[in-house]
Amino acid sequence: MAGIRRVNGKLSGVNPAVSCSRLRQIQALLCEGDSVTPDGILCSLGIDSRYNVGCTELAKYLFYGLYERNQPNLENGLDDFPEEMLDDVIMLIKAECIHLYCNPLNYSYLLPYVSHWRNLHLYCMTEPEYEDEEAAEEFKISSFVTMVQDCQRIGVAYSSQGHMQKFDVFMVEKWPLIQAFALEGIGGGSFFTIKYKIVDMSEKLWQVYSRLDPVSLDNLLTEDLGIFEKQWSSFFSRIDLESHLSILDLSEAQAGEAFRSFYSHGLISNNISDKSKSRQPFVLFGKHSSSEDLENISFNFPSESHQVRNTGPRGSAAKHMILQCVAPKGPLACSRTYFFGTTHTPYLGIQMTEQKKTEVLVASQIYSAAVQGVLSGIKCYSSTCSFTKARDVAVNTFLLALDSMNLGHYRTHLRSKCEFSIQATNNQGIIIPLTDEGSRYLVKTASLIVSDIPDLQENRGDFGTVLYSESFLESSINIQQRDGTVSSDSCYTILTANVPRYACWLMESDVKQSEQALHLAKEEDGSYLGGSLTVADAAYVFSSDQLCSPKEGKITFFSEGILFIHSQFGCITLSKDHIHKVSFYAPDTCSVGSLFIEYETSLLPHLPFPLHSSDQCLVFALQPRSRSYKAFFAKVLPAWKDPEAGLSLQLLDQEQLSLNQKNMHTRVQKLHDSQKPPVAKRRGNLKTSHSKLPEQEMFLQHFALSSISQEPILYDHLEALFPSAELRNQAHQKGDKVIINIITGLPGSHKSILCNVLVDPKKEVGKWVVYEPDSFSASHLQQYLSSFLENQRGRRKPRLLLLIPGYTDVLDVVQAVLFHPDPVIQACFTIGAITACVNPLASCMEHRFAFPKLLEQCSQGIVSTVVFTGLTAEEKHPLTQHVQQLVRSANPTAAFILAERGAVTRNEDVSLILSESSFSETQMLRARYVLYPGWCKGRFFSGSGTVIITQQRIAFSRPLERPLFVTRCKAIKASLKSSPFRGNVYNVWGKVRFSDSAGSTDVRYNVISGSLSIVPDNTAAPKESRPPCYLIFDGVGLVQDELKVWLRLCTTQKQVKKTKKTTNTLSAQEIQSIHVARHLDPLPPGYFYNGYQYVDIFGEKRSFHPNMEEFIKEYISEANKEIEQYNRQLELQGQHDLFDL
Repeated sequence: MAGIRRVNGKLSGVNPAVSCSRLRQIQALLCEGDSVTPDGILCSLGIDSRYNVGCTELAKYLFYGLYERNQPNLENGLDDFPEEMLDDVIMLIKAECIHLYCNPLNYSYLLPYVSHWRNLHLYCMTEPEYEDEEAAEEFKISSFVTMVQDCQRIGVAYSSQGHMQKFDVFMVEKWPLIQAFALEGIGGGSFFTIKYKIVDMSEKLWQVYSRLDPVSLDNLLTEDLGIFEKQWSSFFSRIDLESHLSILDLSEAQAGEAFRSFYSHGLISNNISDKSKSRQPFVLFGKHSSSEDLENISFNFPSESHQVRNTGPRGSAAKHMILQCVAPKGPLACSRTYFFGTTHTPYLGIQMTEQKKTEVLVASQIYSAAVQGVLSGIKCYSSTCSFTKARDVAVNTFLLALDSMNLGHYRTHLRSKCEFSIQATNNQGIIIPLTDEGSRYLVKTASLIVSDIPDLQENRGDFGTVLYSESFLESSINIQQRDGTVSSDSCYTILTANVPRYACWLMESDVKQSEQALHLAKEEDGSYLGGSLTVADAAYVFSSDQLCSPKEGKITFFSEGILFIHSQFGCITLSKDHIHKVSFYAPDTCSVGSLFIEYETSLLPHLPFPLHSSDQCLVFALQPRSRSYKAFFAKVLPAWKDPEAGLSLQLLDQEQLSLNQKNMHTRVQKLHDSQKPPVAKRRGNLKTSHSKLPEQEMFLQHFALSSISQEPILYDHLEALFPSAELRNQAHQKGDKVIINIITGLPGSHKSILCNVLVDPKKEVGKWVVYEPDSFSASHLQQYLSSFLENQRGRRKPRLLLLIPGYTDVLDVVQAVLFHPDPVIQACFTIGAITACVNPLASCMEHRFAFPKLLEQCSQGIVSTVVFTGLTAEEKHPLTQHVQQLVRSANPTAAFILAERGAVTRNEDVSLILSESSFSETQMLRARYVLYPGWCKGRFFSGSGTVIITQQRIAFSRPLERPLFVTRCKAIKASLKSSPFRGNVYNVWGKVRFSDSAGSTDVRYNVISGSLSIVPDNTAAPKESRPPCYLIFDGVGLVQDELKVWLRLCTTQKQVKKTKKTTNTLSAQEIQSIHVARHLDPLPPGYFYNGYQYVDIFGEKRSFHPNMEEFIKEYISEANKEIEQYNRQLELQGQHDLFDL
């Protein structure tokens, strides 16, 4: 699937599908719509939140592996990286977008996780800006203030799983980041917890964390399961220390020490509230495994007095034990029933008429029926999700299995003692009800217990209990058939299948029988197996029975049979009298050689019960280049091919193998590959002693889809997602469709120029149709497609080139094209390829914050080619490197093309852009399903960010002044404001007329890059139908009246009427000029002028003439006459406003 890489069996790098899915699961918590749902979830790391454990847990979930210092899956080591720098992260998750603050040092580590997140608002300074520590701190605080400015309720991840803390809002207020919010000037200016209501989201987030996805499942398989299986290895190692005599003194406490230590040590660091008995480890012997004993067990107080020798009926030796291992901090658990003693008698040359029904054999048969019941119940539950149906199937399978093994007379009694259950468990080991919606994505444990079985052979009291359980995980996807119906496809994997389902230990009588068989087989004068052909050497034995797993032992070939010695089963002897057919398969000298023995029913009494199988076939696997392998070809093959030997050996090719034989050979081959060279110890590590199930890889592919979403998958896409010959033969043939190639890009990306380069209208008339709307509307696009088909009816259909308007999510366009409401029209179109144009100079609003939808227009699985149209000659330019790193992280599979200003010159590049099939390639299809669930039905919601760029279209009829227009455009950049960017204009484009030219002109100006294009419009229009001029402004929070004021400044200013003067409107300068002109006029009686001031008869002085008021009135009268004349002349001229139509 998209982004999944495996190195040594582990996920390597970042899985974009999981990263996006985890974010969507958290965002879904913000869409619940109740009164306490917050507007966003805040996560602050490091010292800024006083190292809050809940925030750290949330970061570990979203940035899996990055904050786990013990995981070596990072390409760059973090050992020398300062922890405080890595922790310098603030996130605010909202329902449709996410705000992320980081620094230039941890940016490259976070980028692979966040580059696929939709509507990402990134706050990150450049390296030179970050060198100023004071500016960097102010930027962090102002970024935080901007994040939360439109919120009312804010959620926090306060506690971590297993460490619940009482939520205290005053503790949140003590976080350094929250305290900085109150700073005047750069902060919010008030207490954070007073301005916003704080909500604890811990428990809801824990439910999200428990949901399994491909990454958490991989951790479960490679780490938790390995630790779990190690406890079983320790258990077997402890029992293997005992001889057939000392094992009688083994106590339950000694046998269960490994399970008990594992569980109790795990509880020390994990606060588990669930104390269910079903989630405790135990080992119980014989009759001490009754239902009452199971009810009263306590792993803290194991029994030392209950030993193998005294826990059988009436104080005899126990014949079996039941045991359960439980992971204390995880969902894994499984139970087994193992046996003391074997079920067979080695063949000594005397044929037994029938197999003796010993206690061990009967108990093994009941246990086998329980195993079949559990496995059938798991299969039923995975396909129906109904516990009731699974229980009925499991119990019926158990009873039918009893009948098939001639135990029908025990049926009635055992039916009442049989109980089947399924439990879902989260990652903390807490049981979750199956009715809970979240249980779908949890590990489940299915168990079948047959309790209080009486001593069915000799009526000596109770025999005890038989128990079997497995942990499993199911996966279910919905498939939409071609007729529109939706069906379900399910599969499952048993996680604990590597734990041996059957084990037994030899008792004294068993050892004596094996020693007798070995002694008779090695008699020099010939034995019941004939003469010896080889010496004993390592080999595996295996059957197809569900109880069986490959067993390693020593094999010796004889002229008339085989002797196999195993530490569990003792001696197994196969005489030619029991062999129906012998065949051998060895594909090459480096693979194991598989000797298939098809046996007669007369062998069953002499064959251990777990090796019994319905096909009556055994495989003995010889290791390549071993002594037994070489000796087989040198000595055994010639001897057995002799007709007188009575063994007709056949050499097989791969084509001659039955399906069952292929499966058995593959199983032992994988086992051999997992342990080279084979170890002599019976068990070292369960992970290497039992091969990986062949169907697990298919399950992982299945689960990678089902864990993302339950949105349906189209049937025609199954071949790409799950390749198979069956689907390939049924591949749907596509008809003749109109191919749509899409070019997307922000304004200033030169996508229109690229379109003109690719498609020359003069040379390719009728071959291409270009559709370039001013704004995107799904309904308008679908209407255009309908009219396009109508216009082309009866003619050869051209190809369609669609240019997407800027700031449009390309996925919205894809869904509008592929899911036309008219199914007939929908079937007539297909997408060939999608290309994104990116100009680094026009990509970022400020710092490292990209324009809305830049990354969405380069989406993986959607876009196959990215054309860089700016700074192509400056590869080392910081902006070029930043944008290319950003786009490459968002789309690792896209082809990069360098084409300055859209001028593509290479034929190979043109072929990529105009490809007819790249959108439908397998890797693209897979990526779409895991990254954009619901896309195939047009149901993926792209959302929007907090910065929304809108358009304002202004029409006018008068020509503009070219110099003024250019000057005003160039001046816009200096007026741009920082976040929240309100009032900023980023693009101006449209069709205008200039006063120095007669025709229309196309203008495009990108404010960030400073790119201005003024191109005459060659499409001539009659003067009487001259279209009006218009300009479209792209920006944030634009006001049309303010844009009109800006446009008026691009024209010769309209002369306005003058206002008549009054005494109050005269300026001081005008009054002074009146004084200068009239200061020497005759004075009234009683005044004289001393050359500086006017003095009356009382000696009072004044600066202005005594008749100054009259002078002013005369001045105003004359001035108003001139104004009236000027205004009359303006009225006669008839001036019009720029926007008068």
